[in-house]
Amino acid sequence: MYCEKEQVEDLYKVLALPKDVDEAVFPILIRILKRQQIQDCLEFLSKNLNLRQVEQEIQKGENYKIFGKEQKLNVGRNNIIRITDALKKLLDHEFSEKNYSIDQYEELKKNLIIKISWDKQIIEFLKFLIHLTALDEKYIECGSNSLHLLVLMKVDLKDSCFENIRIRNTSIIGANLVRCDLSGSQLDNVIISGVNLNQAKLFNCKWRILRINQLNKFNGHSHRVNQVCFSPDGKSLATCSDDHSIREWDVQTGQIKSIIGRKREVKSVCFSPKNTTLAFSSQEFVYLWNLKTGKQISKLNGHSSIIISVNFSPGGTTLASGSSDNSIRLWDVKTGQQKAKFDGHSGHVYSVNFSPDGSTLASGSSDYSIRVWDVKTGQQKAQLVGHSGHVYSVNFSPDGSTLSSGSYDKSIRLWDIKTGQQKAKLDGHSGHVYSVNFSPDSSTLASGSSDNSMHLWDVKTELQKAKLDGHEDSIYSVSYSPDGTTLASGSYDKSIRLWDIKTGQQKAKLDGHLSIVSSVNFSPDGSTLASGSYDRSIRLWNVKTGEQKAQLEGISSVILSVKFSPDGSTLVSGSYDKSIRLWDIKTGQQKAKLDGHSSPIRSVNFSPDGTTLASGSDDRSIRLWNVKTGQQKSKLDGHSLAVRSVNFSPDGTTLASGGDDNFIRIWDVKTGQQKAKLDGHMHYVYSVNFSHDGTTLTSGSSDNSIRLWDAKTGQQIAKLDGHSDYVRSVNFSPDGTTLASGSDDNSIRIWDVNTAKEIYPQDNCYKELLSQIKLPLSSQSLLQNGICQYPSLANFDCTILRICQNPMLEASRALILKGVFVNYQGLYLKSLFKSKGSLILENLNELK
Repeated sequence: MYCEKEQVEDLYKVLALPKDVDEAVFPILIRILKRQQIQDCLEFLSKNLNLRQVEQEIQKGENYKIFGKEQKLNVGRNNIIRITDALKKLLDHEFSEKNYSIDQYEELKKNLIIKISWDKQIIEFLKFLIHLTALDEKYIECGSNSLHLLVLMKVDLKDSCFENIRIRNTSIIGANLVRCDLSGSQLDNVIISGVNLNQAKLFNCKWRILRINQLNKFNGHSHRVNQVCFSPDGKSLATCSDDHSIREWDVQTGQIKSIIGRKREVKSVCFSPKNTTLAFSSQEFVYLWNLKTGKQISKLNGHSSIIISVNFSPGGTTLASGSSDNSIRLWDVKTGQQKAKFDGHSGHVYSVNFSPDGSTLASGSSDYSIRVWDVKTGQQKAQLVGHSGHVYSVNFSPDGSTLSSGSYDKSIRLWDIKTGQQKAKLDGHSGHVYSVNFSPDSSTLASGSSDNSMHLWDVKTELQKAKLDGHEDSIYSVSYSPDGTTLASGSYDKSIRLWDIKTGQQKAKLDGHLSIVSSVNFSPDGSTLASGSYDRSIRLWNVKTGEQKAQLEGISSVILSVKFSPDGSTLVSGSYDKSIRLWDIKTGQQKAKLDGHSSPIRSVNFSPDGTTLASGSDDRSIRLWNVKTGQQKSKLDGHSLAVRSVNFSPDGTTLASGGDDNFIRIWDVKTGQQKAKLDGHMHYVYSVNFSHDGTTLTSGSSDNSIRLWDAKTGQQIAKLDGHSDYVRSVNFSPDGTTLASGSDDNSIRIWDVNTAKEIYPQDNCYKELLSQIKLPLSSQSLLQNGICQYPSLANFDCTILRICQNPMLEASRALILKGVFVNYQGLYLKSLFKSKGSLILENLNELK
């Protein structure tokens, strides 16, 4: 069996091949490769002419002046041979394929670091591999692993020039990149928690799918934040403060949506489960606020002192309140009457929170304890002790198994509800923690503190979503290649991108259009891609080379839809000028123009046999056309608003349509009669598409959802949630196992049709956090020399443990010009960098 010791030795032998190479050789070689814009370094080094050039450059170095001419030649040549040999062997090693930052390689890395941490030549070779990622894509994986190793070894990387490096699928937690030039760098799926970017140069960076423990920081309150609460849909956040205000925030942008002002401090705030009402407390009263009208509904009176906490039961019928009169009271929301009073705490009750099933209530108090109550009987079930100060906030996880608490002692603690035992102690805030709250999907924990800040912590425990990031704006159209290996996307950002479905990586970016790319479609043989744009052009692209093959001329209006005929000889286009045009692919000439619609054509589609064409229009009608004669065969009326999408079933007998009336309609192609009306979407239906076996229909809507329907019965099979904005395009893979969706949230997502879940690539990066960060869970560290000393805690899901234990990102006086900084949930992080003291530049003149 190939043991770990042999793995370490094999990798060490490869990395040690350039062990005797003068460290000055590496920057010389990189300089030559950059100057000549070399993209294949092995090919370059295999040619004698190039070798002589490199040797001559090396011989000019200061370190070689003591040697004679022949000695210089031999030394230079030997250096290059060793480097070339190492580069060849690396390509055959899993160091160039696997993600070494995951926990699978923990023991290997520990033993490898023992062997190489003292070796200056190997360290310089690892740096060389990082630089090589900017030139030769074959070395991106090993360069990424090299950076990970250097960070683990705490190698001093400050003041380095890392221009245009490409790093992906790794962790650089705690990296010291002070004053580094990272201009033009590309980071994809990289954990950057605790990275020090102070005074770094970040011009035109493309950092996507970033993993960072602190997602955003909202500034606005002028005094301490007492409590925070997510809205049920997770899109809004309410905060209340001693500055006498309640603020509602947009989670995606960090912007304030509304402010409610009061005369005194506001101690608690909570959304009702149906998102219709906001409850908050000020002094000894509880107020219920109508979110739609912005008006007060009622005022609840009963406590004899200041109310510090309010919370709705999951059903929204009961409200709990905790007060400085040491009591907890339950209220009937409809009548405003008191239902029950719980006594037991010997101090102020700072926080009350229902379990997800509503059967249990947790409370935190100034008596340093947390108490768990049976809602039905009013009896105390448990008392949780551990905090060394007032417990200001308690909150259940969505599954009810874990309780989080925030305290005067500045810590957050996680408790096992079943056993009453503490799971973890999380330190991070520099002030008292007044509030902790899970988001509805468990992915985020919000905390508010007397350090005048509110932080969002990433606590998501699921694997990384297969979200394809690259477009800078809304995705209007997605299309699978016939073999299912490639996905094409057209966007508001004027670009077309080709994606590798297996890896999720971008294969190519096709530029040429001058405006929105509204529609993309592969030819039946997969060799050509057609695109239609708001720039009034249709372009044909060579999928293999990415080059434009042709541009179809003669259109004076915006193109809204393009589609190839089944035999690939004809392309149909629908445009804003109300016309449908048929094009000869071979000649690029217009074959026919079909007139009949009285409004823009939103969608066109051929029947499987290519004899019939369907079109959907803003005139609310669907029309079927004879492709050969160009004559209208029938007109299907039924939609009450614009028809945005039409699609034939694989056998050609049925047509599905989606429109602005929120409905999907199923039509009999032969008779023109409506067979069914599918009701479920809450807003416009932008896209409909049949699976290739015809059994399932999918739809994408401006209600941000995707739905799967049984094509035979018309019943909804599943609702796919994940997008945060309009879903404009949905498309099944050729084998019907996956579904691609494009959205106005700038993302493309891939879904498993059988499970109705997003597809997750392998990503266990987070577990390595436990082997890098010393967690102060007690007076002694959980980790010693990177090894977990407490096996029971090592098995605990560290995506929760990592919330606050990582050092925080630093970016004071970092210079940011343009570029993209987006985390794996689609949140833009420039505001976070700005809050860290980075300077966001609009142009280079600002440097003056």
